[in-house]
Amino acid sequence: MTVDVEDYFQVSAMAPHIDRADWEDISCRVEANVDLLLRVFSESGNRATFFVLGWIAERYPDMVKRIVAQGHELASHGYGHLRATDQTADEFVEDIQRAKAILEDLSGELVRGYRAPSFSIGDSNPWAFDAILAAGYQYSSSVYPVRHDHYGMPDAPRFPYQSREGLLEIPITTVRTLGRNFPAGGGGYFRFLPYSVSKMAIDKVNHDDARPAIFYMHPWEVDPDQPRIDGVGLKTRFRHYVNLSRTESRLRRLTQDFRWDRVDHVFSEELARKADQSLPEQLATT
Repeated sequence: MTVDVEDYFQVSAMAPHIDRADWEDISCRVEANVDLLLRVFSESGNRATFFVLGWIAERYPDMVKRIVAQGHELASHGYGHLRATDQTADEFVEDIQRAKAILEDLSGELVRGYRAPSFSIGDSNPWAFDAILAAGYQYSSSVYPVRHDHYGMPDAPRFPYQSREGLLEIPITTVRTLGRNFPAGGGGYFRFLPYSVSKMAIDKVNHDDARPAIFYMHPWEVDPDQPRIDGVGLKTRFRHYVNLSRTESRLRRLTQDFRWDRVDHVFSEELARKADQSLPEQLATT
């Protein structure tokens, strides 16, 4: 179970409508939403990995400490929620190193994991894997092996693999049907489609592939009362706002129907040996 800790106004699709310089003047809702998720996980006896923005951590240090105190893993979502594809290599390195330092200083814990905003590591920027390794991370969960208009690396392995010597990549879960990967790891699809679809997909991965699933969500997805942003296009409005009122109840069902734990616990053996399959040739080029 993973949570990408960012606020509703920091979503990449909203960037054309909200000036980054205005973030300081917007009232954050992330702390209350994270506390709701912590209650859901506590009541169900599940643990999660929280990929936290450095920008958020600086402003809500007590929230970060509550995450750790309740037994969850603290991981990095970078500092400013900039897509890796929108940064130079030097800018990307500075962003992910800064976030790691902030999170470790606040928590006193080693931050082992990183997730790129909007799964923005793909065929166009394989240098990002080198940067993540150089910044001191032991694993990344930044690849979604699907076709999507905003992200995706459909030819990437579906299960953990060594993207670089010493760096484990843990992709978001997909199901393989009719020669194609389909999303099965949460996000908007968890809200768009009936709950039974997500349950069936995760069951298939657990039973047919005999693998654990990687599920992801955001705190703003349990916040149906969040402010609506003016000028947002129909597709973005649908993707962001549809079924927000149903997410909490669906999440509660998910935490009862499956057992969930932290990334570093679930994949402890893979992290120990840093790979469970070889790197495809097309991902090895830089």
